[in-house]
Amino acid sequence: MQMNNYKIHPIVMGTKVFDKSMMTYQHGAGESYTIPIYCWYIEGGDKTILVDTGEMSPIQSKDREDAIGGKIYTFEEGLANWGLTPEGIDIIIHTHLHNDHCENDYKCTNAVIYVHEKELKRIHDPHPLDFRYLEDYIEDVEENGQLQVLSEDTQILPGITCMHTPVHTDGGMSVIINTKEGKAIITGFCVIKENFYPPLEIKAMEMEVIPPGTLVNSCEAYDIMLQIRDMADILLPLHEPEFAAVATIP
Repeated sequence: MQMNNYKIHPIVMGTKVFDKSMMTYQHGAGESYTIPIYCWYIEGGDKTILVDTGEMSPIQSKDREDAIGGKIYTFEEGLANWGLTPEGIDIIIHTHLHNDHCENDYKCTNAVIYVHEKELKRIHDPHPLDFRYLEDYIEDVEENGQLQVLSEDTQILPGITCMHTPVHTDGGMSVIINTKEGKAIITGFCVIKENFYPPLEIKAMEMEVIPPGTLVNSCEAYDIMLQIRDMADILLPLHEPEFAAVATIP
């Protein structure tokens, strides 16, 4: 079967400002940090594919744009840059269903939306510790029969595979994408590059990676992150600011 070589376009469709330890487990407490929230447009096949859909009403301010080093778009603006419309999206793949990753799903009325079964269970019955699930954002697409629920690692199309990686949430899925420069992986969990390449003081503690600040199981998270790091030719941590200024990967 012919494997497509895809291009990945990170589009900033929101930001969050919070304590850095929300990204880096037990590290960075007291340090303010701004993360971009991406919608990733995957170009190269005969389907129009997004990974996540970002925030519905992002704060578009100079302060936030300066903090991440790139422009912040509404969903419609971001898609229009690539000649796309919400109605023209064929496939959405969800890393997970925290609200900032799925707020624009309802606009994509013609999309098939892939989500892990454990994520769907969580959004309808969240644990009190995890306030980031808001089922309002997926009720429309669920009622419309747009959800394609996955229970195992699945090839969505030739060259695009979802891998269950329960690091940040129970049903987190990393997206493995074939490119001309090898295997790109959009992590199914909320991290930055520093999580995979920690500073010397962390490495001195014999830690190779830092799990995310919000996680399911810290030891399992650590092990899965090592696996993803070693699999990837191009590693795309879900909230890494450096991609805010990047149009196309690779």
